[in-house]
Amino acid sequence: MASLRDRAYEELRRRILATELAPGARLVERDLAAELELSRIPLREALRLLEADGLVLLVPHKGALVAPFTPADVRDLFDVRESLEALAARLTAQRRDTAGLARLKDRLAAARAATAAGDSDGVAAANAGFHADLVDLSDNPLLSAMMRPLAARTHWLFRLTAQRDPDQQCAEHEELYAAIEAGAAEKAAELARDHVASGRETSIAQASRWSVPDVDPEAVAARRRRRVTK
Repeated sequence: MASLRDRAYEELRRRILATELAPGARLVERDLAAELELSRIPLREALRLLEADGLVLLVPHKGALVAPFTPADVRDLFDVRESLEALAARLTAQRRDTAGLARLKDRLAAARAATAAGDSDGVAAANAGFHADLVDLSDNPLLSAMMRPLAARTHWLFRLTAQRDPDQQCAEHEELYAAIEAGAAEKAAELARDHVASGRETSIAQASRWSVPDVDPEAVAARRRRRVTK
């Protein structure tokens, strides 16, 4: 049975990724504890886990809020993804695991179905799942460990930039899948890098609209960098 902390974590994570709780939204402990029918102790533990995911910001003297996800955060995320997802695509193409290819193909089908239905949540989930599977199928534990902390933010990014052409994203994923299926490792790496990079400028521009008036976004980004380098 899931603990109260885990239940709170999963529910708040779901709401944030679905943008039911928007970037910058205040997370009032008293209200959330009452709504989720738990005490503040497991709620605070859940908020700390969400902070580790990069989804919540705990601001001294201000409390908790959904992380603003600043333009600097988006640039950092793309810098890492362009390099590491290209590596994941290369390794996955070299392995050409039959069961893994089936998983990727299922993600493509789910993305196409969600696109046809106009289901933006489904599109985001399928596309984020495709990228997560790509890393998992590389069969490189170190790479997976490096990418795991970015999984929630990558899913969030797909949801927050839902206005990007879903048909184009599907087409790029399908071209990448074809290269992996053919075992064309270098082409797969190039396509993966180009695919991630294609969303960079649009996403950075969108992030500038997720500002929070009383939180300095550059200070937020600097604080995150300090935490990572400690």
